[in-house]
Amino acid sequence: MDASLLSYLTDWANLLLRWLHVITAIAWVGSSFYFVWVDNNLLKPTAPDLQAKGVDGALWAVHGGGFYHPQKYMVAPPGIDSKLHWFYWESYSTWLSGFALFTVMYLWNAGTFLVDKSVHDWSGMAAGAAALLFLVVFWLLYDLVCRTLGQRRRGDELVGALVTLVVVLSAWAACQLFAGRAAFLLVGAMMATAMSANVFFWIIPGQRKVVADMMEGRPVDPVHGQRAKQRSVHNTYFTLPPGTGWCCVC
Repeated sequence: MDASLLSYLTDWANLLLRWLHVITAIAWVGSSFYFVWVDNNLLKPTAPDLQAKGVDGALWAVHGGGFYHPQKYMVAPPGIDSKLHWFYWESYSTWLSGFALFTVMYLWNAGTFLVDKSVHDWSGMAAGAAALLFLVVFWLLYDLVCRTLGQRRRGDELVGALVTLVVVLSAWAACQLFAGRAAFLLVGAMMATAMSANVFFWIIPGQRKVVADMMEGRPVDPVHGQRAKQRSVHNTYFTLPPGTGWCCVC
């Protein structure tokens, strides 16, 4: 392919992927913050009909000329009589568009954007492989910490302390290996990868299990909701650092 045409197509890919990534990230972060706000403002219902249905919390809100009445059921409701919306494509689209942009800008030009020979003298291919390892290894370590310590007494504090330590050490390691902007990006990208992996491996599968048990009339194990809530809270705390990291691509 002609070099000028390749450069032209690459510029368009950068532009379109940036636009897609920013839009999907706004949708994901916005929905995440909204549900945190809802959880923090739900009140125990006093209406007999809501109590009879097993509603654990509810609130009234007004927006755009209409009134809304969100209700939350702990574990699961008795049944669902309308369409059930799943919040996962916001996450998947954000990660996929961000990784595609990372590939086009950084991995495709690893020798230029990932390597700073005054920091660490290595090849672009080696730097690209190491960058991908940052994403995978952080998820594996984070997931291991959550699975082994998350359900213990004061597990949230232990997980928070260890994950913070891993992030700090990862940031230090990235600064010893990669160009400055790339190091900043990778720390955010590895946390963003863990966020989407939480949705893909834990939150959605657990919720699907709850829905399947509910529809079949089987007892619903509350552990699925507890795990999903834990990972969802982690995702909220992870939101801002990955946002700054991924957006270095932009």
